[in-house]
Amino acid sequence: MTDKYLAEPDLGFIKEVVGLGGDSVKKCFQCATCSVACAIAPDNKPFPRKEMIAASWGLKDKLVKNADIWLCHECGDCSTLCPRDAKPGDVLSAVRSIAIAEYGTPKSIPFLSSLGKAVNDKTKLPWLLIIPAIWLGLMAIITNAFRGPLTEALGHHWTHGVPADAIAHTNFISTWLVDITFVPLSGLVALMFGLGLIRFVKDIHENAVLEGKTANKDFNLTAFLSTFVGVLLTILKHSKFDQCTENKERSTAHMMVLYGFIGCAVVTGCAVILLYLFGAPGPYSQLTPLKWLANISGVAIVIGSGLLIKNRLDKKDHPSSYKDWYLLGTVFGIGITGLLCEMLRLGELKVLSYFLYYLHLILVFNLFAYLPFSKMAHFIYRTVALMYAEYADRK
Repeated sequence: MTDKYLAEPDLGFIKEVVGLGGDSVKKCFQCATCSVACAIAPDNKPFPRKEMIAASWGLKDKLVKNADIWLCHECGDCSTLCPRDAKPGDVLSAVRSIAIAEYGTPKSIPFLSSLGKAVNDKTKLPWLLIIPAIWLGLMAIITNAFRGPLTEALGHHWTHGVPADAIAHTNFISTWLVDITFVPLSGLVALMFGLGLIRFVKDIHENAVLEGKTANKDFNLTAFLSTFVGVLLTILKHSKFDQCTENKERSTAHMMVLYGFIGCAVVTGCAVILLYLFGAPGPYSQLTPLKWLANISGVAIVIGSGLLIKNRLDKKDHPSSYKDWYLLGTVFGIGITGLLCEMLRLGELKVLSYFLYYLHLILVFNLFAYLPFSKMAHFIYRTVALMYAEYADRK
């Protein structure tokens, strides 16, 4: 006999789903075409039909704590074939945004909760840009106003030995100050993700046990972690994307952005090691392999995000929401400003190069500081959800 469940609709949750791009949720008449159409839905309790039912009823807990909302790659197959134009992919995307806000913000810190909501609110965008603009502006003032005294006090350690008249971005905003900004920021973001993932894994396991989606009543951390390598290979190969048909071409663009960021992360790590361990500051020669990787990665990010933007513009019958444009705009902006500030530096256009570098850092700050609250966080939560699906044997 099926367990009884007392439905307690949350009207505020329904409004939130509608406001985040899931405005078609009430069109669903539960025909299950979407679950049949989805090539990557598990045979055991497939999505997204059951999620559409829960969303239309405002059952927030059943959705936010449901790992299946992350297995969806929003390829659009279900939305295209839906006879009611209910767009299940868009609804699940909206639910994921709500889940990101739930797990990305400790409820005991009201400021972070407000910040999480601000990231998905287009009226708050100016403030999200003004905050890093002011901070980085102060870093530029400190670099130029106190360069002489600090160099005398700390020697060439402050300037890393870069001549004051060289066109180098560290002469505009000191590398020390950039690192003092972004290293603690990255640590804080990692901590927030860590705390959120602890709750996330606990919730999705309890949900899976309750709904009969796993035979593992007791959670086995070792078995769960053992799925990581296989899931990572799936992500790197974009195997799930390739099973889609409606937006299959998005796979290549998505991979370009992914590998572009991986390349930039490798370059940044190598640059830090060269600077602080070997005392070799940039800018580096264009002939070095490190520069090749940096430039190729930057181009991949620009082309990949540009193609994703074009793809969304072409889908006039499936307009994208603000959260999608915010992420795509940030990623494209990071790539284009990074490449342009380097080109302008090589062209010895000092002022323009420094200005583009300033804009670049503002966008990088937006990407990292607001990462736990933006759509970009889906990379973390989807990875963990895919690991759990493997662990629970949801084939």
